[in-house]
Amino acid sequence: MAKTANIKLSASSPAGPVGQLRQEYEAQQALFEAQPPLVQRFIEAQARQIADCFVQKLSQARFTFPDRIIVETSRRGETKLMLVPAEQREQLVGRILDRLTGSDLRVAIRIRLIELENNNNTAVAASASLMRFATAVHMIQGMLPSGRSVSYTAIEGEEIPTIPAASGMEPDSAITATTDAIAEEGQGESGALLVPFVPAARRFYLPQWVAFDDEGHLLVGAINEAEAHLASMQRFLSILHAAVFLAPYMVADELYQQKRYGMLGQTVNQGRALARYLTEEIINTIKRRAAVQDLNRGLSLSLPYFDDQDLEMKTYPFEVIPSGRIMFVPAFVVRASREEQAKVAQDTRLSLSTRKYLLRSLKMLEEAFDAGRKT
Repeated sequence: MAKTANIKLSASSPAGPVGQLRQEYEAQQALFEAQPPLVQRFIEAQARQIADCFVQKLSQARFTFPDRIIVETSRRGETKLMLVPAEQREQLVGRILDRLTGSDLRVAIRIRLIELENNNNTAVAASASLMRFATAVHMIQGMLPSGRSVSYTAIEGEEIPTIPAASGMEPDSAITATTDAIAEEGQGESGALLVPFVPAARRFYLPQWVAFDDEGHLLVGAINEAEAHLASMQRFLSILHAAVFLAPYMVADELYQQKRYGMLGQTVNQGRALARYLTEEIINTIKRRAAVQDLNRGLSLSLPYFDDQDLEMKTYPFEVIPSGRIMFVPAFVVRASREEQAKVAQDTRLSLSTRKYLLRSLKMLEEAFDAGRKT
């Protein structure tokens, strides 16, 4: 059982918190690669089960450690093969009642794996460590599609780059091509790759989830499709966050950084565009109802905005006209919008950029009903 080998498992010396995370990531990666192929495949299969439970927020998770595993000895760079005790191979996390009590299985899995990593048995500790690593890797690499190589620029005063920079190297669009060929993967008759997305969409990481162009025009058939695209992007980011929650050192993974950068900029960009589009719909609805005198019993609004910290759509509720028999006058909307702008400008619960775009929406509302404004 004392099979030994010289395999480098240790990373270079850390330099601060980032360096420590990179060292831990590289050490876990090296330990995984040191395992025999059959052990690697076994761990990956178990990791897929854990990842599914983690993402789907089930009530229970079952997984099994391999029967043997290669671990690092006390002598630097030297490893040996060790048996995992049979009584500790099968693991069960969570209970059926946990769902009723609101317990989070993700937290329970993370805590359980960390506990097992501190087990006195070296083989059990290494198995738990590798299971956590492989699960996080599967979330990032196996559960999420890879996108295009993109570059975003940040608007002045903002921290998150959200504006796609045109590289001039994008493939021709099958929608605007002169031929009839449409292929996501393959070559057109001229030898150039044709993709079924408009140019505005192809500037983003995953064009299939782009619902608005850079001027805010809807690129899909209906607004519910745009909302579904945003939900897909939010789920993408939530899985990335879950992977880092389970194994914080995954921030050192290059593919994680690529996917996070590509999807974060796209999500914020499209979320803001959706909020603006919905605000315009609210303005049109108010005008339409006012034209038929259907707003003479009060008016309250819930203005949509995208929170770039929580990465989700939210609404800002406020009263325009109190309930009662009060005739609708556009000036009421102007006054209410101005009052809310003053409040939002001082609301430090929102990030500066979130406030900026919410203020823009309120300004849109004000200008749409300002009779003194020149059009």
